[in-house]
Amino acid sequence: MPQSAYSATATDDPLSSHHQPSGLSDQIAFRLTRFLRWFADRFFKKRYGHRAVVLETVAGVPGMVGGMLRHMRSLRRMEDDREWIHTLLEEAENERMHLMTFIEIAKPSWFERLIVLLAQGIFFTCFLLLYIVSARTAHRLVGYFEEEAVYSYTEYLGEIDSGRLANTPAPQIAIDYWQLPADARLRDVVLAVRADEAGHRDVNHSLADSFDQN
Repeated sequence: MPQSAYSATATDDPLSSHHQPSGLSDQIAFRLTRFLRWFADRFFKKRYGHRAVVLETVAGVPGMVGGMLRHMRSLRRMEDDREWIHTLLEEAENERMHLMTFIEIAKPSWFERLIVLLAQGIFFTCFLLLYIVSARTAHRLVGYFEEEAVYSYTEYLGEIDSGRLANTPAPQIAIDYWQLPADARLRDVVLAVRADEAGHRDVNHSLADSFDQN
């Protein structure tokens, strides 16, 4: 990811923020995110709708994995962990709705659907193992993923605002989910999704920080 992506301040963009890595765990999460961003930039280039379809499929994994493992932990320890479990599962559902929305917008090809199957299978397995080994690193990784998501959707908005991408009507699934006006456009959808990603970023960075307080 270009360094400029991390240079925005709250004055430049209220939704842009960056958690400075501290310690080996953060560095691993940050550098892995940078590598995956480099790969995604070269594969998708400026095909933002198609990029969203594939990446939102992966984005729906962490909340489900984290919620499942926290649920099983709560059962084993016979301790309430309702807030974490519900937060993570709600995140997974929100990311799933992002996917359902962008499927309507981008109409993925059979090849992209194959990429989705492979990416989800590989990422689910890897993230599950990472969460078992270090939940802190897993949440920090998701926090950095979400930083990248905010940046990508900001670029998406730029393409729409410049006229390089058509500001098509919003799909009905998006209008219903985010309670958008009946005449909402693609730009309104991207703004809503971008706000969601910023919220997931802050939650996951906070969850990662909480391990340092225990």
